[in-house]
Amino acid sequence: MTKIQDIRGMTPDQLAEQLLNLKKEQFNLRFQAATGQVEKTHRVGEIRKDIARIKTVLRAKAAA
Repeated sequence: MTKIQDIRGMTPDQLAEQLLNLKKEQFNLRFQAATGQVEKTHRVGEIRKDIARIKTVLRAKAAA
């Protein structure tokens, strides 16, 4: 889980890269869940929340 202070300290380019990585991981976890192979079910919720945090910070930085 990524802390909000860490996210706020990143540049927009770093945030975009992190967002891309999280979306890839989310896709892989969804694929594993569909085939019944997911081991860390709690990770799905963590990734969703991290994506939301990053999008929130990106939007705030864009507005500033």
